[in-house]
This record gives sequence, structure tokens and C-alpha cells, in this order.
Amino acid sequence: MKDTVTVFWFRRDLRLDDNIGFYNALKSENKVLPIFIFDKEILSKLPKDDARVTFIYDTLQEMRSELQDKYGSSIAMFHGNPESVFSELIKNYTIDAVFTNRDYEPYATKRDESIQQLLSENDIEFKTFKDQVIFEKDEVVKKDGAPYKVYTPYMKLWKEQFKKEELKIYYTYDVLDNLIQNSRLPNLSLSDIGFTKSNQEITPYTVTPTLIKEYEDTRNYPAQDATSRLGPHLRFGTVSVRKMVKKAIAESNEVFWQELIWREFFMQILWHFPHTKDEAFKSKYDRIEWRNNEKEFKAWCKGETGYPLVDAGMRQLNETGFMHNRIRMLVGSFLCKHLLIDWRWGEAYFAEKLHDYEMASNVGNWQWVAGSGVDASPYFRIFNPTTQIKKFDKDLKYIKKWVKDYEKSSYSKEIVDHKSARERCLTVYKAAVS
Repeated sequence: MKDTVTVFWFRRDLRLDDNIGFYNALKSENKVLPIFIFDKEILSKLPKDDARVTFIYDTLQEMRSELQDKYGSSIAMFHGNPESVFSELIKNYTIDAVFTNRDYEPYATKRDESIQQLLSENDIEFKTFKDQVIFEKDEVVKKDGAPYKVYTPYMKLWKEQFKKEELKIYYTYDVLDNLIQNSRLPNLSLSDIGFTKSNQEITPYTVTPTLIKEYEDTRNYPAQDATSRLGPHLRFGTVSVRKMVKKAIAESNEVFWQELIWREFFMQILWHFPHTKDEAFKSKYDRIEWRNNEKEFKAWCKGETGYPLVDAGMRQLNETGFMHNRIRMLVGSFLCKHLLIDWRWGEAYFAEKLHDYEMASNVGNWQWVAGSGVDASPYFRIFNPTTQIKKFDKDLKYIKKWVKDYEKSSYSKEIVDHKSARERCLTVYKAAVS
């Protein structure tokens, strides 16, 4: 006779503690079988030494070891199409319900609809939970139910609603004894899923009281490296957003807190307007006659534009998978406005390279610099890549760290003149949007 189990499906929530879906699964009647699926559809688009895949894999192995050592359980690992994996699970177990935490990206919502259909056909409940955000979907909207398209009023209502909420932490360790007793659940190696170990590492996050207190004063200076590095950890759920919000509140730092709210603002935009992953939110911006010069795009990718702060950012990204947030705005603006290259080219490059890539924030921020999104920077705002040095790297520490050939004869010549590029941009944008 097959065992009756509750399945918990780990996805963007790679932690054992304060995991809402996992906690609720463990509180159910049946023993819990935890699983993770390396989805072929997602993996097929990634480089074979992708640092994010190594990070996910290593994190899962650590979780498996902890469950094996302390609870006589594990996490079952699969590689394939989620529907096929669930079809096999249904053959091997009597499944009462599948629990998971919600994912809001367009591919994920379609995938979950198909899984729900499959489970429904087999009389299996599919229970999803809000875990990676404080407020989701249409929980923070205008009085008429319309979504906010401007950050500030969204942020104000977010905070108002937050005051009425109880920020509960879910102590999953208290209920881990309800796991299936099987420490030999299927495992995989990186090579089994067609990947090799990356030589890039995802940096641990830092959210000390000092960093949070000084965040507003230090966050704009890339040489100080005073950012939290929370991005990948929120993206893959190795940290609880509830715990991070609690820390921000404890240190009374509004700016740090508001960065977490920006993340949720862009998530609800993508959920309400899924077309924005491919199309400009302001459709008239899709009329822009991009130059899309491939040689100039390659120079931008390699950090060989002749503008040292732009080049430092791109070389940092290529070498480490990280770029300072202030510099992201500059390199994005430079691509769209100085070179007149479609923001989607830059968005795709960041999607491949950034450890903290998250579709909602990446699309939202790229459309911000291009002027085509919600709450966007006006098209006539064009960052001067030279004066930005005086503001944010006047001692050239960041530039000299990443542009080793700076001030040498081998360093690239400027691929475009700032003044003429600015005028060209204004002409092209104005013709498209007026």
C-alpha cells in the first residue's frame, strides 16, 4: 500500500525556517514529502556554469544535510518538466495535497495553472501561500481597485496597511517532526542537470544594525560597498522578507525599508501588467527608433565604452555577478540614451549576469531608465557619465578597482560624444513620444 503524504514544493523559498507554505504543510495531518524540481524549461536558458544554479544546488544540499542529520528526512530532488515530475509522484504516492509558496512571474503563474489542473484531475488539493512579500497582487491598490502606477502613493498606503498587520514569524523548526522519515530521497549532482560549478560566488548578505543605520548616507558610493547584498537571498528565499522588514523597523531606517517596498511595487506592476516583460508600459515608447548598433552593444557589455564609471560597473558585473545599484542606473541610462540601444537588450544581459536578477525589478528599473515604464525617469533626464564620477567616485577608488587600464594608453576611447549623443537622444525620443 502506498504511503499517504502531503507534498511541499520548494521553489523561491530555500530555507527551513519562517517559510509559510512549508509551515502549513507540516501542520497538516499527513507526513510531509519535501521536493525541489530543477525545471528544464528554466535551466535551458542559462549558461552551464551559472552561479545562481550553483547557489541553489549548494543551498539545497545544506538543507538536505540538516534534515538528514537532525530529522531523519531529506528533500527529494528532480530534474525535468514539473508536470512530468508530478505525474510520477502521483504514481508512487497517495498524495493528499501539494503545498507551495506563490510565485508571481508570468512563466510561474502559467506553470502553476497547469499543475493545479493536473492535481485537480487526480483529486489532489493545490494550496498556495504568500511568502516572498508582505503584500501581493492587489492587496495595495487604489480605492477603486486600480493598481498604483507611481511608487510614492503605493509606498504610503503600503505603510498604512502594514501598521494594521501582525508581522508573524513562522517557527517551522517546531513542527519538523512531521516530515516523512526517509533520509535517502532521490538526490542529483550538478552534472546530472547539465551544469558545472561556477567560479563566481553569491556573497552572504549583511544587515547589521550599523549597515542599516548608515544606509542612507553610504548607499550611493560604490567604492564603499555598503549595500546589504540581500538581492539574491530575497530572490531565492534564503532569507525571510518578514525578518528583514523587522530589522529595518528595529533600526528605524525608512530608506532601507523603502527599498524592500520598491521590490513589492515592481512585483505588483508585473502581476497587473504581465506584458511589460516584453513591451513598454507606455506604448508610445515602443515607437522609438533604436539604433541597436551591435558593435557598440558589445563594447558596453565588455566595459569598453571609454566612460570609466560605466566601464567599471560592467566589468564588476562580468567578474562578480553584482553591480552597485547607483551604477546600474548609470549604465542603463547610457545604453538607452547615449547609444540608443533598446532597453530589452540590456535587460536580457542583466538577466544572464546578475546574481540577484528578479524579473519584476529588472524590467521595472530598465523601463525606468528608458523612460518607458511606470513612475519612470522623464526621457529628457540623461545622466552625464563624467559628472557622475565627481558625485559618487571623486577619489576614483571604484573606477581604479575595476578598470585596471584606466589612464593607460590601452584604455578605450569614448565610443560616443556625450553632448552630441544627448542631443541625438532628445531628438529621437521626442519624435517617438510627441
